[in-house]
Amino acid sequence: MEKQRRVIALGFFDGVHLGHGALLRRVSETAGHLGAVPTAFTFDKSPTAVITGQNVPLLSTVDDRILLMRECYGIREVVVAPFDAMQRMDWEDFITKYLVEELGVVHVVAGHDFHFGYMGKGNPDRLRAKCAQLGVGCDIIQKVEQDGITISSTYIRTLVAQGEMERAAQFLGHPHILTQKVTRGKGIGHSTLGFPTVNLQVPEGVIIPAFGVYATQVWFDGEVRSAVTNVGVRPTVADNDGRVTVEGFILDFDGDLYSHQVRMEFHKRLRGERKFPSMEALAEEIRRNAEQTRAFFGG
Repeated sequence: MEKQRRVIALGFFDGVHLGHGALLRRVSETAGHLGAVPTAFTFDKSPTAVITGQNVPLLSTVDDRILLMRECYGIREVVVAPFDAMQRMDWEDFITKYLVEELGVVHVVAGHDFHFGYMGKGNPDRLRAKCAQLGVGCDIIQKVEQDGITISSTYIRTLVAQGEMERAAQFLGHPHILTQKVTRGKGIGHSTLGFPTVNLQVPEGVIIPAFGVYATQVWFDGEVRSAVTNVGVRPTVADNDGRVTVEGFILDFDGDLYSHQVRMEFHKRLRGERKFPSMEALAEEIRRNAEQTRAFFGG
């Protein structure tokens, strides 16, 4: 990577929520004052999952993290580092050799609980002291609260897992999103229901929202359309194979988005997933959900 002056936010940034936003906004503001590039540093995998050995589902893929940091906070560059290598690096080397010498950092911004380097020995106090010694600016951002609750990826994961998308958006600062290439479905949506569909697979390790039907918006090719989206195993479909799918029925659109990259925003859970007595009954319910979705988005 070309060496230039950078102001860098340090963290994992899963979901890119409002707590992360406090760091990223500070980076953008400081970079503007210093004439430097607003940058974020993140890892390729969850540090918590690696260190604890627990299965920690992610709110967002690396690509979605990058997209959100750029769109919401004006971050121009995102450095994605391999966590396995970074956790073996001495904490002082991480600052002097990696951040300063390799990345050209002139100012860093980190959260109050950011740890780094071998055995997690790097902490905010050591970061601040070392930066002062090197003549590098340093801001440590304290926790951000809303409704008396500390904004955290852990809390937001609970909301998404329960399908509470409106509340999740209040803490994220944006809707929960999933960006994927459209895969080929069974054609049931268009032939039976009269709506073209987009079928997405949830990447391994990424959180699956509570099974059910959601009012969503789908972004593709510079357009945005409302959609009724089912998350689950489609129990009414006779030959469902038990795999979890995300299937969006796009309103007021006629086309085939197979292999297109789409971004789906989850705005509101309309109902839980359930088995209907027939495909006709399912079609009638989805038409009702379509009207609910139109009303939610104002027409």
